[in-house]
Amino acid sequence: MRRRYLVTYDVSDDKRRTGVFTTLMGNGDHVQFSVFLCELNDRELAELKGRLAQTVNQRQDQIIILDLGAAEHDLKAVLQCLGKAYEPPSRILVV
Repeated sequence: MRRRYLVTYDVSDDKRRTGVFTTLMGNGDHVQFSVFLCELNDRELAELKGRLAQTVNQRQDQIIILDLGAAEHDLKAVLQCLGKAYEPPSRILVV
């Protein structure tokens, strides 16, 4: 079962921050400067945590992963926006 996660990070070093950004770009939607929305299963989440843990400095950096629930639930039920509404990027499946 896929779940939706809000991932945010505070990384002080440019090289490590770029590594975190690149890793997250491959796993979710970039919604704000240091914020990603990811839909992952248990294995994908564990792999993502492992890659991120290797990238950051455990004493200086912080990554917060917030479980927003099952991915099949309507995002509007857990996400409220003030100002500009969140618009998920359109995805095109190429076979």
